[in-house]
Amino acid sequence: MSSRDNALAALVATLWGLNFLAIDAGMGDVPPLVFLAARFVVVLVPAVLLVPRPDVPWRVLAAVGVFMSVGQFGFLYTAMAAGLPPGIAALVLQAQVVFTVVIAAGVLRERPSRAQALGVALGVLGLVVVALGRGGDVPLVGFGLCLLGALSWGIGNVVSRAAAVPGGLSLTVWSALVVPVPVLALAVALDGPAAVARGLAAFDTAAVLATLYTAGIASLLGYGLFNGLLARNPAASVVPWVLLAPVVAMTAAWLLLGQVPSAGELAGGTLLVVGVLVALRAPSSARVLSRRSRRTPDPRGPRWPEPTRSGAR
Repeated sequence: MSSRDNALAALVATLWGLNFLAIDAGMGDVPPLVFLAARFVVVLVPAVLLVPRPDVPWRVLAAVGVFMSVGQFGFLYTAMAAGLPPGIAALVLQAQVVFTVVIAAGVLRERPSRAQALGVALGVLGLVVVALGRGGDVPLVGFGLCLLGALSWGIGNVVSRAAAVPGGLSLTVWSALVVPVPVLALAVALDGPAAVARGLAAFDTAAVLATLYTAGIASLLGYGLFNGLLARNPAASVVPWVLLAPVVAMTAAWLLLGQVPSAGELAGGTLLVVGVLVALRAPSSARVLSRRSRRTPDPRGPRWPEPTRSGAR
């Protein structure tokens, strides 16, 4: 990855780390799926009227929306509503790094380099150290739901990488079309119409501000940049950066909420940073191959199961 893309990936990790605090602060009495539906309504309107549709089939847009938005955030929001703390949620969701690298290796034949594999391993070890260092009881239901969200995100990453859409913002906006109505219908089915109506009435200033952040900053800006990075670079070069999001989340909680990290959290956070730095030390030849392997996206979208060529071997 170029220096510019590395800087953009670091920015994305920062925005997403702060996103966990915004979700926790804004959800309040609003049911998680209602809060999620509101987020993607703001993502869509008015952006879908201003941003041209990406040149990919509708099935690709639907797949990205289902896995990267409905699946990831549906499970994440529900996990946090079930009692999973924001810091732990930020950690567990980073299992998407492993899922993405493994799925991309099997489906797209994007073999991670030794440095990338070692960096991801160090990052995962850092996540385990931080989780152990937090202590306390973690709700197993919330943990399992968040892990399913990580798996869904990993699948969405690979679909986005395979589509190779040059403009990440267009993919983010148009894939959001499949989110609000199904999510709101699921909220009605699970919580009941009365609970959904009460949740909509419970939107206060904190919920509105949190929705604006999660939609405008985390989704439109964050995922616009992230999908663009995936279109230009192998998945194994992009996703390790996201391991920094839990470090940002816990640091922000320390500075803004007074939640002082333990020694285990500090040690694990250090391992995370080291893992990202190691993962980014890909051989120069691999970077050259990556630049040469960029191609114009097939208007028909990714042709499964035929592998997409990539510079990561």
